[in-house]
Amino acid sequence: MTVKELMEQMDLKLLTPQADLSAQVSVGYTCDLLSWVMSHGAQGMAWITVQTHMNVVAVASLLEMSCVIIPEGIQVPDDVAAKADEEGVALLSSECTAYELCGRMRELGVAHSKRQ
Repeated sequence: MTVKELMEQMDLKLLTPQADLSAQVSVGYTCDLLSWVMSHGAQGMAWITVQTHMNVVAVASLLEMSCVIIPEGIQVPDDVAAKADEEGVALLSSECTAYELCGRMRELGVAHSKRQ
C-alpha cells in the first residue's frame, strides 16, 4: 500500500505537500520514545507518534520511513512541518487516537513490526 492509499483509506490529512506519496508502507509502528524508535524503526514504516518536534523528522528521515502520523488532531508546529517537507517526510494528521489508527492499519493489512 502506498502513503497516498493509506491517506485515502484512513482519511488522513497531509501536512507536507512536497512529500512522495508513492512510497510503499510495509509496516506500522506506534511509539513515543525516540531512542526506542531509533532501534526498532525501519524503512517503509508508518510511524504513529504524539511527538511533534524536529527530532521526529530527523528519525523518520534517517530511517527512511514512509510516513509519520500524528494522532488526536495534535497541532504540529509550522517549522517542524516545513522541515519534514524539506526532508521529504510525509507528515500526516488524524483526529483518531493512536489506538484507533493502529486498528485501522491492521484492518487494511499493514503488517506490524517484529521485535528485533
